[in-house]
Amino acid sequence: MAARSINPQASNPKSTHEADFADIQGLLRFGFGKHTDACFLLLRVKDRTSARTWLASAPVTSAVKTEQIPETILQVALTAPGLQALGVADDILDGFSPEFLSGMGTDANRARRLGDVGANDPSHWQWGGPQCLPHVLVMLYALPGRLDAWQQDVTAQMAAGFEVQHLLTTTDMQGVEPFGFADGIAQPRLDWQRARPVQDKDLLEFTNLSCLGEFVLGYPNEYGRYTDRPLLDPGRDRDQLLPRAEDTPNRVDLGRNGTYLVFRQLRQDVHGFWQFLDQQASGGASQRQQLAEAMVGRRMNGEPLVMPDNTTIAGIGPSPQDIARNGFTYEGDPEGLYCPFGAHIRRSNPRTADFPSGITGFLSRLLRIFGFDRDALRRDIVAATRFHRILRRGREYGTSLPAAAAIAATAEFVNTGLHFLCLNANIARQFEFVQGAWLMGTKFDGMRDETDPLLGNRCPVNGLAHVDTFSIPHPTSADQRIDRLPQFVTVVGGAYFFLPGIRALQFLMAAAA
Repeated sequence: MAARSINPQASNPKSTHEADFADIQGLLRFGFGKHTDACFLLLRVKDRTSARTWLASAPVTSAVKTEQIPETILQVALTAPGLQALGVADDILDGFSPEFLSGMGTDANRARRLGDVGANDPSHWQWGGPQCLPHVLVMLYALPGRLDAWQQDVTAQMAAGFEVQHLLTTTDMQGVEPFGFADGIAQPRLDWQRARPVQDKDLLEFTNLSCLGEFVLGYPNEYGRYTDRPLLDPGRDRDQLLPRAEDTPNRVDLGRNGTYLVFRQLRQDVHGFWQFLDQQASGGASQRQQLAEAMVGRRMNGEPLVMPDNTTIAGIGPSPQDIARNGFTYEGDPEGLYCPFGAHIRRSNPRTADFPSGITGFLSRLLRIFGFDRDALRRDIVAATRFHRILRRGREYGTSLPAAAAIAATAEFVNTGLHFLCLNANIARQFEFVQGAWLMGTKFDGMRDETDPLLGNRCPVNGLAHVDTFSIPHPTSADQRIDRLPQFVTVVGGAYFFLPGIRALQFLMAAAA
């Protein structure tokens, strides 16, 4: 999706004000971590009028902080077919991103880029494939013990307008994902106060603080520009629900305070993961865990395999635990001796700046730009991270299974995995780039024939007969290579959704034909 080239401060003097929290769905600002009970309802429109009526008055929780934590939370997102089914006009739909409009599971080329081939092929999905597209996603969160009654109440309220296609339950695994690793650690911090400069300026150091427009439509992004979204003639907004666009003040902004939500249901083969590593370690518990941690890039308790840097990274939280877990880059590990290049967290968040470390002077920058600095070129293989961040909001599901139990010969198979949800303003540049170029890319960071050791599908790609290898660099000898990796994670459902601002949701339901 393109970005509008404009100086936001020149076009709108109010652009430095913080975000409109009352119009933003709370999922963008909060992880709802204390609401440990959750479920996701995938809906199909049954009666258009009744469905619009319920959505227009749905008790959507905003991003406003309150003194007392609400007992229950409701969030709403819609697919492109859902907007059509609800009667939204075609010219409004045309303003959304091409990726959102075409969908995740209906394009063979997109499936190939995302690694949705073989066992991951959308034709095998339980939902989201060509024949089972949802229209609306309703996300329910609750404090312990409050979900069942909340779910029954909401389901009854919307029964006239919708049929429930799937009910996706979650499991509170106490901050640990099904393979047994601490999860949800590395997240970008959003510049809610809009203190970051809104111009396209090179950053010479990795920062964890992201411009608001990377995740919320209608605000400047890391390029100092505005991501395209539906901008309408003010006459279309009879009730004056929508704000004016900062970059185009003579239009009202349907996208502002909304974002795109990527949902992928990932089934994890906990038995296969730990049994394979146990075979590689010849039954040694310590070696088995070391291999697992090398593949993930963190120790099981969440500590990184590289040493943290307590002073140089902007946007890292102030708590000692956050600094210890996130206050690091890979500049001190250029050969991958501590954290392998192909480790999952190194692929998903390489922590790179716009220029390699040491590029501070004019001459040094010229040497790098024209390719005369070989060391800089090696460090510059991976794209700048700040343009490719995602905000994760996933939840685990199924039964938790410890490694020792998974290895036991008598272990019964458990259905478990992750409801992967992430938020981003630009699906192509953020989620699809991370998934396609970094996680599924066989040449990430100079490698030859590897994909992500956790998420890789092991299917031949780009003329390579085998992409089922994970290598661990060694300082004095050849890399240790683990071959014939099985597929540990399988995609069983997925879709792209629009998570609208609260007023935009009301407008869409009122404007539907």
